[in-house]
Amino acid sequence: MSVFVSNITIPVGADFSQTFILENTSDQILNLTDYTAASLLKKHPESSKVAATFDVIFPAARSTGQIKISLGSSITSRLKPGRYCYDILVNDGDEITRIVEGSALVTAGVTTSI
Repeated sequence: MSVFVSNITIPVGADFSQTFILENTSDQILNLTDYTAASLLKKHPESSKVAATFDVIFPAARSTGQIKISLGSSITSRLKPGRYCYDILVNDGDEITRIVEGSALVTAGVTTSI
């Protein structure tokens, strides 16, 4: 599988989510049945410090290829504005594959509470 590159923007202090529809190298929907997944946010790939751990879910039937990452406002409120990187790893039981990667721009807001 090839890695899909997608840059995201995460607003400080707000809920964040992004859904991806994954395809295989033949441009067919990737059936994610029996897959597990994990996703981290770091300042740079070599960093030993994790800025945040995304919640990863499959929001529809896994056969639809959908995977969703999210962070709640309690987590995004602790992030410092700036550039980060993230990726999503999937495991089908036999092989771990990086399926999505990209930059994450964490943006400061004006309104700090609601």
